[in-house]
Amino acid sequence: MTLAQPVRLDISDFNARWLKAWSDKDVDRLVSFYADGCTYKDPQTAQGLTGRTALRTYLLGLFAATPPMTYTPDQTWPIPGGFCGRWYCDVQGGGRLRGFDLVLLEGEEIVLNEVYVHTL
Repeated sequence: MTLAQPVRLDISDFNARWLKAWSDKDVDRLVSFYADGCTYKDPQTAQGLTGRTALRTYLLGLFAATPPMTYTPDQTWPIPGGFCGRWYCDVQGGGRLRGFDLVLLEGEEIVLNEVYVHTL
């Protein structure tokens, strides 16, 4: 009897699908990438948010207050327990950001997401 090999997550594909949900401002799809007890941190939430409910509430307010943005994946690097990913974001009306995410996973759900951003 041969044991099945664990499914390996294609982090490049995962990252692209996840950033597409950010670009689409699709809160339901976006929150589905995160575990129930996830921790999320970005420059506006430096102390962090815990759980899908808090993340959903934050995203609804964030997306209502920001113009359309298009996130484009740049590079991903596997790390123990997840990946790091760099991206670019074009803001409608002008402006461009470059960002970097630290993502830790349990299976295919994000348990920790720390976001670092700067203006180009």
